Amino acid sequence: MRRLTEYKAPAGENSLWGWSRQISPFKVVRNFFVIWFCRYCPSLRLKNALYRTIGMKVGRGVAAGLCATFDVFFPELITLEDRVIIGYNAVILCHEFLADRWRTGPVVIGADALVGANSTILAGVQIGAGASISAMSLVNSDIPAGAFAGGVPARIIEPHAKEAVTTLLEGGDGK
Repeated sequence: MRRLTEYKAPAGENSLWGWSRQISPFKVVRNFFVIWFCRYCPSLRLKNALYRTIGMKVGRGVAAGLCATFDVFFPELITLEDRVIIGYNAVILCHEFLADRWRTGPVVIGADALVGANSTILAGVQIGAGASISAMSLVNSDIPAGAFAGGVPARIIEPHAKEAVTTLLEGGDGK
């Protein structure tokens, strides 16, 4: 289920033209510079500290890969729980501008989840703890805990992938 709040576009304009009346341009510029600096910063500790300064909720041990990009308009709607891994060039958005309206929604990525390289997570999506998202996926709906999902749009490939891997590692047959 997507958790979106919808707003009407200004009369006679598409929604993107009205963004600066809804969000402080100074805030967006600050967020932009922080996020773009972090895209190329090799220090995970520094990245996490900087993400927190713009309102993102970043748990312990979070690792955002190089070129990962977070929403410049609403970073405060992003929650990355403990030990989340965000792959190279992944994008996490908390807004959608449409022709006649725009929407915002929080994105929550649960503890120990993995978002593969070049994936995009859209507004209002929750990814459960321990879930894995395949590289180059478009996630436009919730992914349950422990699942392996991928594709465009992302679909569940293995509903209990984390449980199966744990069983195999512990010497079971994975069934």
